[in-house]
Amino acid sequence: MSFVANSKLFRNSIFRLSLLYTLLFALSVVVLFGYIYWATAGYMVRQTEATIEAETDGLVEHYRQSGLTGLYDVIRDRLSREATSQDIYLLTDKNFKPLLGNLDKWPQGEVSETGWLMFRLPPDRSRDGERYQARARVFLLQNRYYLLVGQDTHQLEKMQQLIRDAMIWGLLITLLLAMGGGVMMSKAMMHRIEAINNTCHRIIDGDLSQRIRTTGGDDDIDKLIQTLNRMLDQIELLMQGIKQVTDNIAHDLRTPLSRLRRRLDMLRIGGLPDGEQEELIDQTIAEADGLLTAFKALLRISEIEAGSRRANFAPLDVTALLDDLIELYEPLAQEKGQSLVWGKMPTRALSGDRDLLFQAFSNILDNAIKYTPDAGHIELALEDRQDALEVIVRDNGPGIPQALREKVVERFFRLESNRSSPGNGLGLSLVAAIVKLHHGTLTLNDNHPGLLLRIQLPRQS
Repeated sequence: MSFVANSKLFRNSIFRLSLLYTLLFALSVVVLFGYIYWATAGYMVRQTEATIEAETDGLVEHYRQSGLTGLYDVIRDRLSREATSQDIYLLTDKNFKPLLGNLDKWPQGEVSETGWLMFRLPPDRSRDGERYQARARVFLLQNRYYLLVGQDTHQLEKMQQLIRDAMIWGLLITLLLAMGGGVMMSKAMMHRIEAINNTCHRIIDGDLSQRIRTTGGDDDIDKLIQTLNRMLDQIELLMQGIKQVTDNIAHDLRTPLSRLRRRLDMLRIGGLPDGEQEELIDQTIAEADGLLTAFKALLRISEIEAGSRRANFAPLDVTALLDDLIELYEPLAQEKGQSLVWGKMPTRALSGDRDLLFQAFSNILDNAIKYTPDAGHIELALEDRQDALEVIVRDNGPGIPQALREKVVERFFRLESNRSSPGNGLGLSLVAAIVKLHHGTLTLNDNHPGLLLRIQLPRQS
């Protein structure tokens, strides 16, 4: 179980990202600690060298002023006063034979070009018997004597070791804290992603009502979850629409298909007078045409809802479009004795699909003429605003009950009072799809009496 959990953790992208940041941070810490070590330990070494150089220069100056005797006196004085100090003095002849100092012999090691010598002190120079490191400066006096002045660097080495240990422990603690934080952050993120995955699996299994829970923190993950939930709401709505369309197709097309089959059976049996047979054939063709019209309307609605018609958007004059519409429908209104009032006004250009908008307004005006009684009143008006154009259609017909105004835009939905009249219940569905394609809004209100329909089309669609 632990192995599985660890393998899941290492496969987690958040953990791998945290691990990468940990390594980069560790590298930064190493560089920072390296600089601190160089600045502190290096400074201590430079201070030690400066002290040795100053002491060497002082002894050389004594030799120049007072000769070998004066140098002897100074070194003896230093050795007597600093018997327990870390200072090292050694004066030899040119054959490195000790003459004076606190070393028994010339130390082993190679003198650098700058006159510095690193060597190990004999065990008798330390309290614990170890051979400590020493650093000294070598100076040749008139090609006759060698003067070695140095210091025991044991304390300096201890200090450097303490600094190194502190940096190593600091680096380890930093790495552990960073990795611990990465693990905790990864597990918290894994828990949230696991919740999203579980919800998605339940949705895949068919439960479209499932939604992903947010933590309420309004972070990036919560915003993503909110977007996913809105997408799931839309998917559920579309699936419900598909189910409803399927049910409506099965319900509304069953009757015409049954009539079509009955007429075909009658034609197959034969025995009908010629006049009745021709009439029956015409009715069958008309029934088939009605079915084809319904399916074409469904395909057109699907095409519009898919957004594929946005490529046909272009600037258009809605006033000119409605002029053509009035010219087409005015004779139909006059046949029923209806007054069709057109509140014409100039409008600015609007971006849209002219053919689709013409079809939408045609459906609306056709419904208004169809359901408004004879000698009724229909009015078409425009409101041109800065951000949108509004098309208003009023009539004094039977109207639509408030409880059914949202349902009338669903596919195949028809009011019970209108089921006997021609139509397939797809007119307003097509209008709603076209308005949505243009990012507009369709509103149905009461005209007291009749219906007040408003279509608002934004200028920036």
